[in-house]
Amino acid sequence: MNIRANILLRVYLAFGLIVLFAFAVFLRLGQVQFVQGKKWKAMADSLSTRYVNVEATRGNIYSNDGSLLATSVPEYELRMDMFAGGIADDKIFNEKVDSLGFKLSQIFNDKTPKDYARMLRKGRQDSARYLLIHRKVGYADLKTIRTFPLYNIGKFSGGLIAVQQNKRILPFQALAARTIGYKNENVKNGVGLEGAYNEYINGETGKRLMQRIAGGVYIPVNEEAEVAPKDGADIISTIDINMQDLAQSALEKQLIKYEADHGAVIVMEVATGEIRAVANFSKVEEGVYKEKFNYAIAGNQDPGSTFKLASYMALLEDKLVDTNMLVGTGNYKIPGHMIKDSHGSIGVVTVKKAFEQSSNAAIAYLINSRYGDNPKRFTDHLYDWHLNEKLGLQIPGEAKPVIKNPSNKSWGKMTLPQMAYGYEMQLTPLKMLSFYNAVANNGRYVAPIFVKEIRRLGNPVEQFKARVINEQICSDVTLSKIKKMLEGVVTEGSGKQYVRNPLYRIAGKTGTAQVADANKGYKAKKQYQASFVGYFPADKPKYSMIVVINDPKGGYYGALVSGPVFREVADRIYASDMQMYNDMPTRLVGNTGNPPTKAGQSKATQKVYKAFGFKPLFASKSEYYNIIDTSAGAVFQENTEKRGVMPNVAGMGLKDALYLLGNAGLKTKVAGSGRVISQSIAAGTRVGKGLGVQIELN
Repeated sequence: MNIRANILLRVYLAFGLIVLFAFAVFLRLGQVQFVQGKKWKAMADSLSTRYVNVEATRGNIYSNDGSLLATSVPEYELRMDMFAGGIADDKIFNEKVDSLGFKLSQIFNDKTPKDYARMLRKGRQDSARYLLIHRKVGYADLKTIRTFPLYNIGKFSGGLIAVQQNKRILPFQALAARTIGYKNENVKNGVGLEGAYNEYINGETGKRLMQRIAGGVYIPVNEEAEVAPKDGADIISTIDINMQDLAQSALEKQLIKYEADHGAVIVMEVATGEIRAVANFSKVEEGVYKEKFNYAIAGNQDPGSTFKLASYMALLEDKLVDTNMLVGTGNYKIPGHMIKDSHGSIGVVTVKKAFEQSSNAAIAYLINSRYGDNPKRFTDHLYDWHLNEKLGLQIPGEAKPVIKNPSNKSWGKMTLPQMAYGYEMQLTPLKMLSFYNAVANNGRYVAPIFVKEIRRLGNPVEQFKARVINEQICSDVTLSKIKKMLEGVVTEGSGKQYVRNPLYRIAGKTGTAQVADANKGYKAKKQYQASFVGYFPADKPKYSMIVVINDPKGGYYGALVSGPVFREVADRIYASDMQMYNDMPTRLVGNTGNPPTKAGQSKATQKVYKAFGFKPLFASKSEYYNIIDTSAGAVFQENTEKRGVMPNVAGMGLKDALYLLGNAGLKTKVAGSGRVISQSIAAGTRVGKGLGVQIELN
């Protein structure tokens, strides 16, 4: 064989081997891709892991008295690995799957035992490694479920996978809901305290290693997070839950009575600027009102006659009038317009009387005649008092006030006299209240606050005090005259019939304003805003309050519509705060015998008896007591709690009754208000945890 033939043979042999190798490679690739594809894909999936964020538990929000306003509770999504180590054997699975189905049906009560068993078997048949069992499972139920057949084999080997999610709840439900607010993905900065303090409340996310299984689903490698999340800080708000309840209840009742469109009530502590209650209701259907918008801080409108406080303060401060000066009422004519008093003329009266009776004509004349040549002198007062500026609140959504001055393009001949009684401007209820609060606070104007402290693990992180806007809004002489005028509104003026209480002094001002349609002005449809703003007790102010009700039907004057709400809330706050009526004359309290008493907590009742100088009820070793009526009067009987026994709550108030029934593990439904007159389960009956009971109050 020659050299050429030898070389060609070798080339052909090498080429043939390469072709055979390539063919073998393609054959193997085809086998891997098409014959063993599912096997290798599942294996690849099972080897894929990644870290995912673990949500931290959001911090709690507390009221001023320590009540829990918002908290996060763990909620679990239950999944099951149908081929976990402890249940890989078909014999073990088949022996206990029916029992597991029965237990799941019993605890969730949404499917029959057969349906659950069928679902579990199908999951096994489909080789499910992350089968959904149930969503929104509480921690107490999860503890029970861990004891079920198959799941009790072991924490991991039984196949149960519990994915924790945090659920935000409001223990008091609708109380202060808008102020507490919320945080979700659809609202960029959140709403209320939840949004404003999200950085503190949110905490720090942790990390968990997740493994990808067949189907592209990720499951936790370990039940515990590799990097534990750091829980959020707690917020201590200024809200008083009892005052909040009073404010919402009184406002809602009046809104329903007058079929109003919406309304707001704000209660503020005078010295500290701390907001004790904020109620906002909007009409959603006939007789039904919900918190949908925070009118208290974002409801910019013409304040109406409540603004007259600022007008008279400017006049007195500039010494352009005095309270005993005489002024005409009824009508005040300006070229092209007539300003009329809605109640008609009360003749020529003192400036103080004109304020007390809320004469529009009088204040329009006084402001226009004194400041007409130099309106800037008047508006400068308003700007010096910062009425044109935001309060800089701790929660988002505050509307910017609108206070005109002569440089504005919209300034006209009617602007100054109409500003005098609260038109051609835009102020929120909270802005108006804070100005009145300054009068009650001896001239010290402070910005309202909603949060007084941030705590982490019980330790203060940051504390807040009210920011001082103006140390002294006016002279002491002016302040003294203004206070007497505000008291006169309630004792002699427009607030006498609906606001005055003979037991303590209230100071304030009524307000009635026609509300303009956004596009059609005042003439399209006559709508009114009724308001009352003031403080109490007038001689030593502790709380200030504003009530605003928009578009009431069948009456629209501030005294008639908003006055009763102010009076009801103020009365009940006053009655619950012994510090405010320690100096009340003995004749108002009476001391001829023990007063009628609700059954309930013995220590609290003893404290009240002692404060009023009554004889003690009895030397009780029990925390609670009942009352038995006999021919000889009321007998106080000790009420000792016994585990698993229905307590006797007859004669108790709702708070004490709920406490005892809750401790007994009962789920309570309530009807009526007042004292408990009946309970659906007789006292002394053996009861189990979770049993329902209904109580009726009257």
